Amino acid sequence: MKKLLSVLLLSLIWSGCLAAEKLFVIEREDSSLAVIVGNRLVNRILDMHNFNHAVVKFYKDEGFAITRDGYVIKFDPVGEKKLKEYRTSKSAIGFIVTPRYLAIANYDNKTVEILDHDLNPVQTIETGSKNVGIKHYRNYLVFALMDRDSLWVMEDTAADKPLPKFSVKKIFENVGVAPFDAMLDSHFYIAGFFNSPYVGVIDLEKLTFRKLPLQLGDKKPVLKVPHFGFWSLSGDKKFIPAVGDNRVFVFGKDFKYITSIETEGLPVFTSLSPDKKYLAVTFSGKHFPIVQIIDTSSLRVIERLEFSGKILHLRWSKEKPLLYFSNNSDNKLEAVNTSSWKRVFEVPVRHPSGIFIHGSSHRY
Repeated sequence: MKKLLSVLLLSLIWSGCLAAEKLFVIEREDSSLAVIVGNRLVNRILDMHNFNHAVVKFYKDEGFAITRDGYVIKFDPVGEKKLKEYRTSKSAIGFIVTPRYLAIANYDNKTVEILDHDLNPVQTIETGSKNVGIKHYRNYLVFALMDRDSLWVMEDTAADKPLPKFSVKKIFENVGVAPFDAMLDSHFYIAGFFNSPYVGVIDLEKLTFRKLPLQLGDKKPVLKVPHFGFWSLSGDKKFIPAVGDNRVFVFGKDFKYITSIETEGLPVFTSLSPDKKYLAVTFSGKHFPIVQIIDTSSLRVIERLEFSGKILHLRWSKEKPLLYFSNNSDNKLEAVNTSSWKRVFEVPVRHPSGIFIHGSSHRY
Protein backbone atom coordinates (compact mmCIF):
# COMPACT_ATOMS: atom_id res chain seq x y z
CA MET A 1 0.00 0.00 0.00
CA LYS A 2 2.82 2.40 0.89
CA LYS A 3 4.54 1.61 -2.40
CA LEU A 4 1.33 2.32 -4.32
CA LEU A 5 0.89 5.67 -2.55
CA SER A 6 4.49 6.60 -3.36
CA VAL A 7 3.98 5.80 -7.03
CA LEU A 8 0.75 7.84 -7.12
CA LEU A 9 2.45 10.80 -5.42
CA LEU A 10 5.36 10.73 -7.88
CA SER A 11 2.90 10.57 -10.77
CA LEU A 12 1.05 13.61 -9.44
CA ILE A 13 4.29 15.56 -9.13
CA TRP A 14 5.36 14.82 -12.71
CA SER A 15 1.91 15.63 -14.04
CA GLY A 16 1.96 19.04 -12.34
CA CYS A 17 -1.07 18.50 -10.11
CA LEU A 18 0.92 19.48 -7.05
CA ALA A 19 3.11 22.05 -8.79
CA ALA A 20 2.60 25.78 -8.94
CA GLU A 21 4.99 26.54 -11.78
CA LYS A 22 3.82 27.00 -15.34
CA LEU A 23 6.11 27.06 -18.38
CA PHE A 24 5.82 29.58 -21.20
CA VAL A 25 7.91 28.53 -24.19
CA ILE A 26 8.70 30.74 -27.18
CA GLU A 27 7.49 29.26 -30.47
CA ARG A 28 9.45 31.69 -32.58
CA GLU A 29 8.42 30.67 -36.09
CA ASP A 30 4.75 30.67 -35.05
CA SER A 31 4.82 33.97 -33.10
CA SER A 32 3.23 32.22 -30.15
CA LEU A 33 3.77 31.17 -26.54
CA ALA A 34 3.24 27.53 -25.68
CA VAL A 35 1.82 27.02 -22.18
CA ILE A 36 2.91 23.85 -20.38
CA VAL A 37 1.72 22.60 -17.00
CA GLY A 38 3.31 19.44 -15.66
CA ASN A 39 3.92 17.28 -18.70
CA ARG A 40 1.11 18.63 -20.91
CA LEU A 41 0.68 21.36 -23.47
CA VAL A 42 -2.43 23.15 -22.20
CA ASN A 43 -2.65 26.26 -24.37
CA ARG A 44 -0.97 28.52 -26.92
CA ILE A 45 -1.06 32.34 -26.82
CA LEU A 46 -1.11 33.54 -30.43
CA ASP A 47 -0.31 36.71 -32.43
CA MET A 48 2.86 37.67 -30.54
CA HIS A 49 4.66 39.33 -33.52
CA ASN A 50 8.31 38.61 -34.40
CA PHE A 51 9.39 36.17 -31.71
CA ASN A 52 13.02 35.75 -32.77
CA HIS A 53 15.07 36.42 -29.61
CA ALA A 54 11.91 37.35 -27.70
CA VAL A 55 12.17 37.74 -23.93
CA VAL A 56 9.46 37.12 -21.32
CA LYS A 57 9.36 38.47 -17.75
CA PHE A 58 6.84 38.35 -14.93
CA TYR A 59 5.73 40.63 -12.14
CA LYS A 60 3.43 38.74 -9.78
CA ASP A 61 0.52 37.66 -12.01
CA GLU A 62 1.41 39.92 -14.93
CA GLY A 63 3.39 38.69 -17.92
CA PHE A 64 5.35 40.85 -20.36
CA ALA A 65 7.22 40.07 -23.55
CA ILE A 66 9.33 42.13 -25.94
CA THR A 67 9.65 41.18 -29.59
CA ARG A 68 12.36 41.58 -32.19
CA ASP A 69 10.20 44.11 -34.05
CA GLY A 70 9.82 46.43 -31.06
CA TYR A 71 6.50 45.42 -29.48
CA VAL A 72 5.92 45.16 -25.76
CA ILE A 73 3.12 42.68 -25.09
CA LYS A 74 1.26 42.26 -21.82
CA PHE A 75 -0.38 38.91 -21.19
CA ASP A 76 -2.20 37.13 -18.39
CA PRO A 77 -0.11 34.12 -17.27
CA VAL A 78 -2.99 32.80 -15.15
CA GLY A 79 -5.77 33.17 -17.71
CA GLU A 80 -3.23 32.46 -20.49
CA LYS A 81 -4.31 35.23 -22.86
CA LYS A 82 -2.85 38.28 -24.56
CA LEU A 83 -4.09 41.56 -23.06
CA LYS A 84 -2.44 44.48 -24.79
CA GLU A 85 0.46 45.52 -27.00
CA TYR A 86 2.42 48.73 -27.56
CA ARG A 87 5.18 49.32 -30.10
CA THR A 88 8.14 51.27 -28.73
CA SER A 89 10.39 50.99 -31.81
CA LYS A 90 11.20 48.93 -34.88
CA SER A 91 13.74 46.92 -32.90
CA ALA A 92 13.89 46.33 -29.13
CA ILE A 93 16.78 44.50 -27.49
CA GLY A 94 16.08 44.27 -23.76
CA PHE A 95 13.82 45.39 -20.94
CA ILE A 96 13.26 45.37 -17.20
CA VAL A 97 10.11 45.15 -15.12
CA THR A 98 9.92 46.90 -11.76
CA PRO A 99 6.93 47.35 -9.41
CA ARG A 100 6.19 50.82 -10.90
CA TYR A 101 7.35 50.74 -14.50
CA LEU A 102 8.84 48.96 -17.49
CA ALA A 103 12.00 50.27 -19.21
CA ILE A 104 12.74 49.15 -22.77
CA ALA A 105 16.14 49.52 -24.45
CA ASN A 106 15.70 50.13 -28.18
CA TYR A 107 18.05 49.74 -31.13
CA ASP A 108 16.19 51.32 -33.99
CA ASN A 109 14.90 54.65 -32.73
CA LYS A 110 17.80 55.13 -30.30
CA THR A 111 15.74 55.68 -27.18
CA VAL A 112 14.93 54.13 -23.84
CA GLU A 113 11.17 54.04 -23.32
CA ILE A 114 9.47 54.07 -19.93
CA LEU A 115 5.97 52.55 -19.72
CA ASP A 116 3.57 51.89 -16.88
CA HIS A 117 2.30 48.36 -16.27
CA ASP A 118 -0.65 48.95 -18.62
CA LEU A 119 1.82 49.83 -21.39
CA ASN A 120 1.00 53.53 -21.39
CA PRO A 121 4.01 55.70 -22.34
CA VAL A 122 5.49 57.62 -19.41
CA GLN A 123 8.82 59.00 -20.64
CA THR A 124 11.15 58.83 -23.66
CA ILE A 125 14.88 59.08 -22.99
CA GLU A 126 16.70 60.18 -26.15
CA THR A 127 20.23 58.75 -26.34
CA GLY A 128 21.30 59.00 -30.00
CA SER A 129 22.57 55.43 -29.78
CA LYS A 130 21.58 51.79 -29.84
CA ASN A 131 20.93 50.95 -26.19
CA VAL A 132 21.79 47.72 -24.41
CA GLY A 133 22.41 46.24 -20.97
CA ILE A 134 19.49 47.91 -19.22
CA LYS A 135 19.29 47.31 -15.44
CA HIS A 136 17.89 48.98 -12.36
CA TYR A 137 19.25 49.37 -8.85
CA ARG A 138 17.15 51.09 -6.19
CA ASN A 139 16.14 54.42 -7.76
CA TYR A 140 18.71 54.20 -10.58
CA LEU A 141 18.20 53.09 -14.17
CA VAL A 142 21.48 52.11 -15.85
CA PHE A 143 22.19 51.23 -19.49
CA ALA A 144 24.95 51.22 -22.10
CA LEU A 145 25.12 53.23 -25.32
CA MET A 146 26.65 50.91 -27.90
CA ASP A 147 27.38 53.61 -30.50
CA ARG A 148 28.78 56.16 -28.06
CA ASP A 149 30.97 53.98 -25.80
CA SER A 150 29.32 55.36 -22.69
CA LEU A 151 27.29 54.24 -19.68
CA TRP A 152 24.38 56.29 -18.35
CA VAL A 153 23.06 56.30 -14.80
CA MET A 154 19.58 57.86 -14.61
CA GLU A 155 17.94 58.75 -11.30
CA ASP A 156 14.23 58.46 -10.59
CA THR A 157 13.48 61.87 -9.08
CA ALA A 158 9.85 60.90 -8.39
CA ALA A 159 10.53 57.71 -6.46
CA ASP A 160 7.75 58.55 -4.00
CA LYS A 161 5.18 59.04 -6.79
CA PRO A 162 3.09 56.44 -8.66
CA LEU A 163 5.12 56.96 -11.86
CA PRO A 164 8.84 57.60 -12.30
CA LYS A 165 10.60 60.60 -13.80
CA PHE A 166 14.21 60.07 -14.82
CA SER A 167 17.00 62.58 -15.15
CA VAL A 168 20.71 62.07 -15.78
CA LYS A 169 22.65 61.33 -12.61
CA LYS A 170 26.03 60.54 -14.14
CA ILE A 171 27.48 59.66 -17.54
CA PHE A 172 30.69 57.66 -17.91
CA GLU A 173 32.35 58.35 -21.28
CA ASN A 174 34.93 56.32 -23.24
CA VAL A 175 34.35 53.27 -21.06
CA GLY A 176 35.26 50.71 -23.75
CA VAL A 177 34.74 49.94 -27.42
CA ALA A 178 31.15 48.96 -28.28
CA PRO A 179 29.46 48.01 -25.00
CA PHE A 180 26.92 45.31 -25.72
CA ASP A 181 25.50 43.87 -22.52
CA ALA A 182 25.64 44.11 -18.74
CA MET A 183 24.70 42.40 -15.51
CA LEU A 184 24.20 43.33 -11.88
CA ASP A 185 26.28 41.68 -9.18
CA SER A 186 25.11 43.14 -5.86
CA HIS A 187 25.49 46.93 -6.30
CA PHE A 188 27.98 46.59 -9.16
CA TYR A 189 26.91 47.18 -12.76
CA ILE A 190 29.24 45.14 -14.97
CA ALA A 191 29.42 46.03 -18.67
CA GLY A 192 31.03 43.95 -21.41
CA PHE A 193 32.50 45.17 -24.70
CA PHE A 194 32.92 43.72 -28.16
CA ASN A 195 36.45 45.01 -28.65
CA SER A 196 38.02 45.82 -25.28
CA PRO A 197 39.93 43.23 -23.21
CA TYR A 198 38.21 44.08 -19.94
CA VAL A 199 34.85 44.61 -18.29
CA GLY A 200 33.73 47.99 -17.01
CA VAL A 201 32.33 48.17 -13.48
CA ILE A 202 30.20 50.92 -11.95
CA ASP A 203 29.91 50.93 -8.17
CA LEU A 204 26.32 52.17 -7.87
CA GLU A 205 26.79 53.13 -4.24
CA LYS A 206 29.81 55.36 -4.88
CA LEU A 207 29.05 56.14 -8.55
CA THR A 208 32.63 55.35 -9.57
CA PHE A 209 33.89 53.44 -12.60
CA ARG A 210 36.86 51.13 -13.11
CA LYS A 211 38.14 48.68 -15.70
CA LEU A 212 38.88 45.07 -14.77
CA PRO A 213 41.02 43.14 -17.29
CA LEU A 214 39.71 39.75 -18.39
CA GLN A 215 43.16 38.18 -18.22
CA LEU A 216 43.67 34.42 -18.40
CA GLY A 217 46.50 34.18 -15.91
CA ASP A 218 49.65 34.81 -17.94
CA LYS A 219 47.79 34.23 -21.20
CA LYS A 220 46.16 36.69 -23.57
CA PRO A 221 42.97 38.52 -22.52
CA VAL A 222 39.48 37.41 -23.53
CA LEU A 223 38.00 39.38 -26.42
CA LYS A 224 34.40 39.33 -27.67
CA VAL A 225 32.95 37.96 -24.45
CA PRO A 226 29.44 36.64 -25.28
CA HIS A 227 26.04 37.86 -24.13
CA PHE A 228 25.95 38.23 -20.34
CA GLY A 229 22.67 36.35 -20.32
CA PHE A 230 24.86 33.33 -21.00
CA TRP A 231 27.02 33.90 -17.91
CA SER A 232 26.40 32.34 -14.51
CA LEU A 233 27.24 33.70 -11.05
CA SER A 234 27.82 31.30 -8.17
CA GLY A 235 28.96 33.00 -5.02
CA ASP A 236 32.48 34.25 -5.76
CA LYS A 237 32.69 32.34 -9.05
CA LYS A 238 31.75 33.65 -12.48
CA PHE A 239 31.34 31.10 -15.29
CA ILE A 240 31.87 32.54 -18.78
CA PRO A 241 31.55 30.58 -22.05
CA ALA A 242 34.64 31.05 -24.21
CA VAL A 243 34.30 32.51 -27.69
CA GLY A 244 35.84 30.27 -30.34
CA ASP A 245 37.27 27.80 -27.84
CA ASN A 246 36.02 24.55 -26.27
CA ARG A 247 36.01 25.69 -22.67
CA VAL A 248 34.22 27.59 -19.93
CA PHE A 249 36.29 30.19 -18.10
CA VAL A 250 36.05 30.49 -14.32
CA PHE A 251 36.79 33.86 -12.74
CA GLY A 252 36.70 34.82 -9.08
CA LYS A 253 36.37 38.08 -7.19
CA ASP A 254 37.31 41.16 -9.24
CA PHE A 255 37.47 38.85 -12.27
CA LYS A 256 40.68 37.17 -11.19
CA TYR A 257 41.24 34.14 -13.41
CA ILE A 258 40.85 30.78 -11.62
CA THR A 259 40.86 28.15 -14.36
CA SER A 260 39.12 26.94 -17.50
CA ILE A 261 37.01 23.82 -17.91
CA GLU A 262 37.42 21.91 -21.17
CA THR A 263 34.12 21.15 -22.89
CA GLU A 264 33.05 18.98 -25.79
CA GLY A 265 32.13 21.83 -28.13
CA LEU A 266 31.97 25.61 -28.42
CA PRO A 267 29.86 26.68 -25.41
CA VAL A 268 26.99 29.08 -25.97
CA PHE A 269 24.83 29.11 -22.85
CA THR A 270 25.62 28.34 -19.20
CA SER A 271 22.86 27.95 -16.64
CA LEU A 272 23.31 27.47 -12.90
CA SER A 273 21.06 25.17 -10.88
CA PRO A 274 18.98 26.80 -8.09
CA ASP A 275 21.24 25.30 -5.40
CA LYS A 276 24.31 26.42 -7.43
CA LYS A 277 25.78 22.91 -7.35
CA TYR A 278 25.62 22.31 -11.09
CA LEU A 279 26.21 24.24 -14.29
CA ALA A 280 24.51 23.14 -17.52
CA VAL A 281 26.31 24.07 -20.75
CA THR A 282 24.88 24.09 -24.28
CA PHE A 283 26.86 24.24 -27.53
CA SER A 284 26.69 25.43 -31.12
CA GLY A 285 27.31 23.84 -34.52
CA LYS A 286 27.54 20.06 -34.68
CA HIS A 287 27.37 19.93 -30.87
CA PHE A 288 23.88 21.50 -30.69
CA PRO A 289 22.38 18.18 -29.45
CA ILE A 290 24.86 17.91 -26.54
CA VAL A 291 24.48 19.33 -23.02
CA GLN A 292 27.17 18.88 -20.39
CA ILE A 293 26.74 19.20 -16.63
CA ILE A 294 29.60 20.66 -14.57
CA ASP A 295 30.03 20.27 -10.82
CA THR A 296 30.71 23.79 -9.51
CA SER A 297 32.78 22.51 -6.56
CA SER A 298 35.17 20.19 -8.39
CA LEU A 299 34.91 22.23 -11.64
CA ARG A 300 34.67 18.99 -13.62
CA VAL A 301 32.20 17.70 -16.18
CA ILE A 302 30.13 15.03 -14.45
CA GLU A 303 27.35 14.28 -16.96
CA ARG A 304 26.82 14.29 -20.71
CA LEU A 305 23.30 14.45 -22.19
CA GLU A 306 22.70 13.90 -25.89
CA PHE A 307 19.47 14.72 -27.70
CA SER A 308 18.17 13.96 -31.18
CA GLY A 309 17.84 17.62 -32.18
CA LYS A 310 19.19 21.11 -31.55
CA ILE A 311 19.00 22.33 -27.95
CA LEU A 312 18.58 26.11 -28.03
CA HIS A 313 17.69 26.84 -24.42
CA LEU A 314 17.29 25.21 -21.02
CA ARG A 315 15.81 26.13 -17.68
CA TRP A 316 16.11 24.61 -14.19
CA SER A 317 12.92 24.13 -12.22
CA LYS A 318 12.99 25.77 -8.80
CA GLU A 319 10.21 23.58 -7.45
CA LYS A 320 10.96 20.11 -8.78
CA PRO A 321 14.12 18.09 -9.58
CA LEU A 322 13.78 18.88 -13.29
CA LEU A 323 15.81 20.51 -16.02
CA TYR A 324 13.83 21.58 -19.12
CA PHE A 325 15.24 21.68 -22.67
CA SER A 326 14.03 23.32 -25.89
CA ASN A 327 14.61 20.79 -28.66
CA ASN A 328 14.10 23.18 -31.55
CA SER A 329 14.57 20.91 -34.55
CA ASP A 330 12.51 18.06 -33.07
CA ASN A 331 9.61 20.33 -32.03
CA LYS A 332 9.42 19.38 -28.38
CA LEU A 333 10.27 20.37 -24.85
CA GLU A 334 12.06 17.63 -22.89
CA ALA A 335 12.54 17.23 -19.14
CA VAL A 336 15.36 15.46 -17.31
CA ASN A 337 15.34 14.34 -13.69
CA THR A 338 18.29 16.13 -12.04
CA SER A 339 18.77 13.34 -9.50
CA SER A 340 19.32 10.60 -12.06
CA TRP A 341 19.88 12.71 -15.23
CA LYS A 342 17.31 10.50 -16.96
CA ARG A 343 14.63 11.85 -19.29
CA VAL A 344 11.19 11.67 -17.69
CA PHE A 345 8.84 13.26 -20.26
CA GLU A 346 8.54 15.33 -23.43
CA VAL A 347 5.88 17.73 -24.69
CA PRO A 348 5.21 18.68 -28.34
CA VAL A 349 6.07 22.34 -28.95
CA ARG A 350 6.54 24.07 -32.32
CA HIS A 351 10.17 25.10 -32.88
CA PRO A 352 10.76 26.03 -29.22
CA SER A 353 13.47 28.41 -28.03
CA GLY A 354 13.32 30.44 -24.78
CA ILE A 355 11.76 28.81 -21.70
CA PHE A 356 10.26 31.03 -18.98
CA ILE A 357 8.64 29.90 -15.75
CA HIS A 358 5.76 31.49 -13.86
CA GLY A 359 4.83 30.19 -10.43
CA SER A 360 5.14 30.82 -6.74
CA SER A 361 8.94 30.79 -6.87
CA HIS A 362 9.32 32.71 -10.10
CA ARG A 363 7.40 35.90 -9.60
CA TYR A 364 9.08 39.27 -9.29
